[in-house]
Amino acid sequence: MTAEPNHGIAISPLLSCSTEKLRLYGADTYYQESYEQLAALTDDVTGFAHRHAALLLKPDAVVARRLDAAVDWLTGQGYRIVGAAVTRLTRTMIRSLWYFQWNLATPYRRRLAALFLEDADALVLLVRPAHEPDVPASVELTRLKGPTDPEARRPGQLRHLLGRYSYLLNLVHTPDEPADVLRELAVHFDDAERDRLIRSALADEDRTGHALELADQLYAATKPRELDFEPAAERLRAAVSRHPGLDPAATPRQLLESAWDLGIDLDPWDTVIVGSKVLPMRQPGRAPVLDGAGTDAWRRHLNAVRADLT
Repeated sequence: MTAEPNHGIAISPLLSCSTEKLRLYGADTYYQESYEQLAALTDDVTGFAHRHAALLLKPDAVVARRLDAAVDWLTGQGYRIVGAAVTRLTRTMIRSLWYFQWNLATPYRRRLAALFLEDADALVLLVRPAHEPDVPASVELTRLKGPTDPEARRPGQLRHLLGRYSYLLNLVHTPDEPADVLRELAVHFDDAERDRLIRSALADEDRTGHALELADQLYAATKPRELDFEPAAERLRAAVSRHPGLDPAATPRQLLESAWDLGIDLDPWDTVIVGSKVLPMRQPGRAPVLDGAGTDAWRRHLNAVRADLT
């Protein structure tokens, strides 16, 4: 009998609730790079991944000037910033980060994401809770962050605080599970930058001041923008109405699609603000290839894994 081929490294079931994620990430270049680098610096890779979470403050958070508010919120929730670095969300990086979830994206979403995610740099914060929760830090922070759907966000959640603009303009992202924290660090950063971040986290350094310095640098490099729909829709209508043959009374979606068909040059941010409200962002009937798990599922998972280990 032929043995099953070995495609990668073994991953502890304490790093994900999904056996499929464990299998795929074991063979994933990004995960392998982070794991191997972290294992050279600490004997407790699993503990590190459990104790730390990451928060990506996207370009929409930069232009909306919401970085400081996010840092304040983290502090209020008892999270300590132990690492901070700037990243640029290129076309390739976007697809790498959400490789197992973008099977849900419509062509509209991919087109709009390309307009704003590369328009400005973004900020990654590596954080650790002051009091370790009974689930991994990444799982708890994802819960506190709030959902993608702006109508489902609630007061106290980070996405509610920063602004309920649209499904696409959600300002922040968090890795769902410990395995995702490791993988996404390698998507964002090269070996040298990861080494700096990991060593800072292992030393439990307070990097809040550095994070705020980076926020100021990002602000200085970008123009501020309002992300509200109505003003953007008015500006879009005014831009399109200057071209003959377009009905100024058309719906925002009709105006946007007509402008695209005619090759009319539009403001990228206004296009994203309007398009993410009026165009479908998610393919109906599809599920992500891989997904995270909530706090209740994680508590059950941890109990089951620990029972198997005893």
